[in-house]
Amino acid sequence: MKKFGSMLVDTLRSFFQKPVTQLYPFEHNGTPERLRGKLHWQPESCTGCCLCMKDCPSDAIEVITIDKQAKKFVMRYHADRCTYCAQCVKNCRFNCINLSNEEWELAAQSTEPFTVYYGNEADLEPLLSRRLEPGTGET
Repeated sequence: MKKFGSMLVDTLRSFFQKPVTQLYPFEHNGTPERLRGKLHWQPESCTGCCLCMKDCPSDAIEVITIDKQAKKFVMRYHADRCTYCAQCVKNCRFNCINLSNEEWELAAQSTEPFTVYYGNEADLEPLLSRRLEPGTGET
């Protein structure tokens, strides 16, 4: 009976206190400066060394070579595999990869938006059209 009385006191006290929780989608706290969010890639400064791809522990990064001489590369990034460890950022010699601390709300209801293609539009178009054709083996 003593436990019930203390529980009743706690319940009555909580009616008169301000809620501790935050109304999340409507109220936002500032994001921490070192938060690791969405990956961004600058294809202009990439040399195709593929260190980011080799050092990724979750195989979330694929660098596809379009033309090595002209330095044309496309990156396929699987955000659903990424552990946001920033190993790719640390190992990139040319600072062409970074993780945003502003874009971190990445939830979705299907897995389609989790595969992101980075690169120039002219380089992406043939790759994406080949991916959409049945029986090509691209995923």
